[in-house]
Amino acid sequence: MLKLNQKAPYFTLKNSNEFNIKLSDFIGKWVVLYFYPKDNTPGCTLEALAFTQLKQDFALQNAVILGISKDSCASHQKFTEKQNLGIELLSDPDSEVQKKYGAWRPKKFMGREFMGTVRSTVLINPKGKIIKTWDNVKAKGHAEIVLEELKKS
Repeated sequence: MLKLNQKAPYFTLKNSNEFNIKLSDFIGKWVVLYFYPKDNTPGCTLEALAFTQLKQDFALQNAVILGISKDSCASHQKFTEKQNLGIELLSDPDSEVQKKYGAWRPKKFMGREFMGTVRSTVLINPKGKIIKTWDNVKAKGHAEIVLEELKKS
């Protein structure tokens, strides 16, 4: 599990345009790294729209928002276009980054257990250290909670 003040696990993933995005690209900025289960589902859409709506407020705090799911780059591109999203979505098809951050783990739905993405968020400071984590979050109101925490940091 992640520990506060530990160095955030390094990664390189492709965005919706299939460009490599590295965590190290954002040294000197705050990073809001949020993990979500699936493009174009109600909760994930609500969360992505909320982060998009608050993108400028996050930018004023020197923060970038990165959303990560197993979905393909093409799926992210369609999701971004359909919902007019203004945040960066990254494809983690093998769940490697989700595993590093503890977001890929057993879930239960309608009595069956399976491996999946647990909606969670990690706040990383400009030096690349983990400052705050949120686990098993509710999509509604979450972006606002993260922004308020960032303003305090």
